[in-house]
Order: sequence, then C-alpha cells, then structure tokens
Amino acid sequence: MNDPLMSIHIVTWNSMRFLPELLKSITEQTFKEINVLIIDNASSDGVENFVKEHYPDIVFIRNARNLGFSAAHNQGIRYAIEHWSEGALQNRFILLTNPDIIFTPTYLEELMNATHTHPHVASFGGKLLRAFGENTGDEVFKQTVRSDRLDSVGLHPHRNCTVTDRGAGELDQGQYDEETFVFGISGALVLLRAASLEDVRYEDEILDHDFFAYKEDVDLAWRLQQAGWDALYVPRAVAYHYRGMYGPEKSGLWQRLRNHRTKSSLRNFFSTRNHWLMLIKNIRTGHFFLALPWIGLYEGGRFFYVLFFEHSGFRTIKETILLFPVMLKKRTQLFKKAKRSAKELRHWFV
Repeated sequence: MNDPLMSIHIVTWNSMRFLPELLKSITEQTFKEINVLIIDNASSDGVENFVKEHYPDIVFIRNARNLGFSAAHNQGIRYAIEHWSEGALQNRFILLTNPDIIFTPTYLEELMNATHTHPHVASFGGKLLRAFGENTGDEVFKQTVRSDRLDSVGLHPHRNCTVTDRGAGELDQGQYDEETFVFGISGALVLLRAASLEDVRYEDEILDHDFFAYKEDVDLAWRLQQAGWDALYVPRAVAYHYRGMYGPEKSGLWQRLRNHRTKSSLRNFFSTRNHWLMLIKNIRTGHFFLALPWIGLYEGGRFFYVLFFEHSGFRTIKETILLFPVMLKKRTQLFKKAKRSAKELRHWFV
C-alpha cells in the first residue's frame, strides 16, 4: 500500500449488483491520490474474482464469515492507519462508502478542498441524492435514475435524542446549498480525518463492534462531538445512493413505527437495539433528565410497540440488557476523553 492522502473503504456482502457502478465512478474521480480497499464479509456472488480481474490494484480482504459492517470497517481503518506514520494522520483521510453509492467526478476533490481550511473537522460529507434502478426486464438496476430527491445532507439530532438524515425525502431545490457545520455525516458516505479516529478509538474499535450494523455512524458522530471534533456539510460534493432502508426525515413516532412494518425484522432489531445502546453510551445524565419528557414519550411508545408487534421484540430487549454493562464500560472511557461540556453538546438536540 502506498502513502496516499485518502484510503477509500468498501464493505461488501453480496453487493455485486451495485459494486461495478461504484468502482467505475471512483476511477473517474478528478482527485487521484487514493487507494481503494474492499473488505468482503464472506460474499457468495463472485465479488473477489470480479475485483481481481477488473481492478487488480485494489486491496481485497476476504473474511471467512460475515463480521458485520462495523467490524469489517474497523479492519480497513486499522489497515490504513498502520500504513501511515503517526505524524501524518492529521492530513490523511479515510472515506467509508457503501457499495450502493455513485460519485460524481468531482466528489472527492470538493471534499478534499474543504479539508485544507478546516483542520478541526473530523468528518466531511456532501449532498447525497437518491438513485433508483429501473427494471428493464433482464436485470434489476440495469438502468440508473439519478433523482433530485435528497437522501442525506448530514445528521440531524432531535429533542427526543433520535437522529435522522437531514433533508431526507425532500426535493433538492437549493435549500441545502450552503456549506455548514452539522452534528455528523451519514455512514453511507463519509470522509473521516484519520487523527480524529485515533482520538475516539476504544481498544481496537473505531466503529462499535457490538452494533454489528445500523446506527454505528450516529454513535461515531456523537463520540467525535464529545471529543471536540466538528462535522462539515459540503454541498458542492454530490453523490447518489440506492438506499435500502429510509423514510422522510420529518415524521412522527407512529409514522416511523408503521414504517417498521415494511422493513425486515433483522433491520428493525439492529436499528432499535443499537439506538438504545447509543443512548446508554453517549447521553449525559443532566441532558437525559432535561430531555426526559420527550425521550420517555418516544422510547416508551417504541418499547411497547417492539415488545408486542415485532417478531424480534424480546430479542431486542434481551440483548440491550445483556450489553448494558459493556456500554457502561465504553461510556466511562468516552467521558474520560470528552472535551466538550454537556451544554455545548445539548444545543444540537433542539
């Protein structure tokens, strides 16, 4: 592995229907100081042969089983950081991208331009729009429709301590065309400063291994904020996302719960369990009591819905309880490194 300014990491799990389009868009980038690393979670769709045949310069790591999104990305992050000197980490970057992303040609260049003038920023993200695949009769997703409907323009925390994708579902009419600081960036596509990841590292974890998948990006954003790092939304950087699990940002409790019924039981399990684990880890005691009316109403409704209406309800509650001591241990280490006060963080949750 050379010493590029950026290491691009893709975690795959039977992702061949998306991967060729993503890799093609990476090769078309105007910014070239990159390495690409694929961490595969025991796919059975021929991804390894495809990459070795068409992209022999890509580093390919194959896991014998599905380790999950978080653990696989941690493999890649550790691999990249070990190939950089400690003194270089402030100016080295890791781009985490889902396989179902398509970059516009200047995406990386626009983000890297922003890094030069914002040394205190840990995470950078652009305008993520939704892509749709048309079924042409022979193959699903053979023809791509790049829409003007927003997927994410940063992470948006709410008073009840839920976090949604800012702008999700809205038509892009220029309402998010101003560069601005945000709480965090969606893990579907985020550029991270290597030094900041070392700053919030817990043992060998950067993303939380216990989360497996879903909400690990929100947890990382919260931890980076605690540690004194900022996140920047850069609207000039544009990409597209085939999102498998989404809803409009502006929706109430019951609408979100109804949306759960259209999604897989496994996704609902990880989404709900990891949200509760994230609260245990990150929310300050004072903040919790100040927000208790909103948290209590929302999480109380979610608890009873999960318990009585979701197949994985008992497992969700059981695993949250079992992981409670682990989250408390991580919480202790997190708060030891905290550089921002509860008041500084609380302003996001309004």
